[in-house]
Amino acid sequence: MAFELPVLPYAYDALGPYMSKETLEYHHDKHHQAYVTNGNNLLKDSGLEGKSLEEVVKAAYGKNAGLFNNAGQHYNHIHFWKWMKKGGGGKSIPGAILAKIDSDLGGYDKFKADFIAAGTTQFGSGWAWLSVRDGKLEISKTPNGESPLVHGAHPILGVDVWEHSYYIDYRNARPKYLEAFVDNLINWEYVEQMYAAAR
Repeated sequence: MAFELPVLPYAYDALGPYMSKETLEYHHDKHHQAYVTNGNNLLKDSGLEGKSLEEVVKAAYGKNAGLFNNAGQHYNHIHFWKWMKKGGGGKSIPGAILAKIDSDLGGYDKFKADFIAAGTTQFGSGWAWLSVRDGKLEISKTPNGESPLVHGAHPILGVDVWEHSYYIDYRNARPKYLEAFVDNLINWEYVEQMYAAAR
């Protein structure tokens, strides 16, 4: 199944001032497009052509680094665009997710602090995650294009901490970017959809 670049679910300037039009144009149109183009080239003759994207990511992990890196980043970014929306973030969280954050992660404030810490302390490029493992929520971080998908968990929220996702807007202030993401951008309704699918 060939990879395709999805259309952004909002206008390029919709996430300002927290994420600029310029960032989205570079990140979506250049970086994500490169993962799609390279991924499709590497998918040819891999034996995985007919598989779903999730199946390709899992099968390529540890076996085909080039394909994994591009397919993994394609998977991550498909969801990353949907994990953000204009007027998102903060504590306006659907009840089922909020209850799990309270029971599994010690409440919203602790979730926010731990999620931002995961993203801040991910050395170099990578991601911070909120995932479901064995019915419980957990926060983690991964390098490069890895996700909890290849570590036995189901990601329901992720934030990209590669420099191309924030450097235009925040320069080297990654914690400020992560705070803006949590406070102003998270699309909690999409998190809820992914949580329902992971249960």
